[in-house]
Amino acid sequence: MKIRVYYEDTDTGGVVYHSNYLNFCERARSEAFFDKGMTPVLENGHFVARRVNADFYKSAKLGDLLNVKTTLLQMKAASFTLNQKIYKEEEKIFELEILLVYIDFDAHVQKLNSETKELIFSLF
Repeated sequence: MKIRVYYEDTDTGGVVYHSNYLNFCERARSEAFFDKGMTPVLENGHFVARRVNADFYKSAKLGDLLNVKTTLLQMKAASFTLNQKIYKEEEKIFELEILLVYIDFDAHVQKLNSETKELIFSLF
């Protein structure tokens, strides 16, 4: 997914704030659902981050066009792990591994049913 770096994403020097790389990855995950005519909020619940491991390699700057690539690494009964890499042109500038857990609207962990698992496989 392509993302343009806007002024709001940067500090006064035009460099992207470190936390915004997480936002860019979140946008890419959400866009995968939107591209299917859905939202990340499903009928019985939604996904929350349980664990994040991030590596910052180089800074993005105001006006840069970035590409977020997402890969499914692992699927479990109630969670899945994604790898997300952000590229500026062909150079990797950021990498994230995130464990997402499926919870109901009362914040209880729920097993992923086969339909939801199939959806996740189709998205990533």
